[in-house]
Amino acid sequence: MEVLNLVEKALNIRAFYHRIISGNIANVETPNYKEKDIDFREAMEKQISGANDIEVKEKIEDEEGSNSIDGNTVNIEDQMVRLTENSMLYNSLVHVVSKKFSIMRYLINEGRR
Repeated sequence: MEVLNLVEKALNIRAFYHRIISGNIANVETPNYKEKDIDFREAMEKQISGANDIEVKEKIEDEEGSNSIDGNTVNIEDQMVRLTENSMLYNSLVHVVSKKFSIMRYLINEGRR
């Protein structure tokens, strides 16, 4: 599979994950809200195989087993770390695409000489 096609799929998943994390952050104080998450590797495998759906999982209980009194499972610190990590990975993928186009532009321009 072509590199740009793979990067496109990965960018789509990263953008979707950004919306999931943003939703978690927005609902940090919503009673009984369950944190949502995705498995990037699983989502990428599905995208490569041609499936367009991404499975969103709800976190029923905090890792330490300490849910908040109101039943909310979102930990704001974890979400901020995930948001930062996801943004960095998204930007890295954009950089890959940019480099690929720079190489193509260089090859085209050098071919004219």
